[in-house]
Amino acid sequence: MEEDSNGRAPLLDFVDDRSGASEELLRREPVPLDVLSRLALWEAGNLWRISWASILITLFSFTLSLVTQMFVGHLGELELAGASITNIGIQGLAYGIMLGMSSAVQTVCGQAYGARRYRAMGVVCQRALVLQFVTAVAIAFLYWYSGPFLRLIGQTADVASAGQLYARGLVPQLLAFALFCPMQRFLQAQNIVNPVAYMTLAVLVFHVLISWLAVFVLSFGLLGAALTLSFSWWVLVALTWGYIIWSPSCKETWTGLSRLAFRGLWGYAKLAFASAVMLALEIWYVQGFVLLTGFLPNPEIALDSLSICINYWNWDFQIMLGLSYAASIRVGNELGAGHPKVARLSVMVVVTASIAFSILATVVVLVLRYPLSTLYTSSTTVIEAVISLSPLLAISIFLNGIQPILSGVAVGSGWQVIVAYVNVGAYYLIGLPIGCVLGFKTSLGAAGIWWGLIIGVAVQTASLIVITARTNWDSEVEKATQRLRRTAAADEGVSVMVDDDRGV
Repeated sequence: MEEDSNGRAPLLDFVDDRSGASEELLRREPVPLDVLSRLALWEAGNLWRISWASILITLFSFTLSLVTQMFVGHLGELELAGASITNIGIQGLAYGIMLGMSSAVQTVCGQAYGARRYRAMGVVCQRALVLQFVTAVAIAFLYWYSGPFLRLIGQTADVASAGQLYARGLVPQLLAFALFCPMQRFLQAQNIVNPVAYMTLAVLVFHVLISWLAVFVLSFGLLGAALTLSFSWWVLVALTWGYIIWSPSCKETWTGLSRLAFRGLWGYAKLAFASAVMLALEIWYVQGFVLLTGFLPNPEIALDSLSICINYWNWDFQIMLGLSYAASIRVGNELGAGHPKVARLSVMVVVTASIAFSILATVVVLVLRYPLSTLYTSSTTVIEAVISLSPLLAISIFLNGIQPILSGVAVGSGWQVIVAYVNVGAYYLIGLPIGCVLGFKTSLGAAGIWWGLIIGVAVQTASLIVITARTNWDSEVEKATQRLRRTAAADEGVSVMVDDDRGV
């Protein structure tokens, strides 16, 4: 695909005749195998053009916090413990909410883009910015007074004090993250992913340099390291905002600030908060199991080994999250464009690709379980514990190749409410109780807790498979059309309301 004069790849193939022609071919029953193969390769190319940069964005942004934590580790064990528990107990909570809320932008803007309702997208983005910033300000109180919360979950006074100091330095980062997420989803919905990846990489390199300066040269300590991370995130926000305002690529979707962003805010908020619940419940589920490990007998070994495994799981999750963004964009675009068969094909292609990648990652984890365990520790006891958990890590990585992708399909289709119910049942009514029983009432310990995590994810994955398999994609196109027709501003026709039987 050739790039246009603005340095951006043309709007994905559905803008020309390829997507419409593919829809017509898929409606001819039966579809010849050679035709289906060519269409699958075409769709795989569409997904790859979006997903490679989306994966890099999630990895680079995830690495920003990881880099800071690595530098903090050179300040001392207390500082590292405070930063680590803040990342798990405080930032994990906030990130789940912010990422979840921003997925509503993917739903609405993705479908609006497919329907070529470009002006609607800018107002939806502004509405999301307002809502997420207000939510972040509320969450900031937890950051500022995080010491008592950390004591409540079993941390010592020294660790809780260090964690609170670190969390206070991350308050500006929380506000920046709240603004970045909707802007990133706004750009992704219109298939602008490469520029964001380049900007995120540049900020990552910049962050490594200023972190080294703050920690090793200027000796700013724990608070300085946190403020450095906050500053880097605001640089990323400024770059992304500048791109949206000044890039010719956004001239049709961003027409300037508008008071219309405050109209229909409650209708959009219902979708955003349902999205937050959907994704936050997934992130908190994993974080909660890590925290539970701290209450086991001999918690140091259990927590160290499980944390190392969860870290590898997080790397795989970031990759799958980037792929799920691509799935969400493609499904949303095609539903908005009125192409149910192409949307269904996209789901099949992305699930197949993710399963293939997960099988490869699973084999790598099993074959390299010893060298992978030695990257984080030299303790023989911890290494043996990590190796014993490797089969569970491999199972989790395999499931991770399906579950986030189907969640991305749910976001693109607007099923956030029903998926939130599924998550509550699978994770907190099934997985969590089983994990607690196996971890604390049997000799399995950390492995028992992890088995509970796996069972919860397996139930959720099976539920999403059933929901997706039973989906009437023609009906989903109609729902997308109805969603885009509802307006609260007749002169602009941009306010999207929330009201259908899937909760959107």
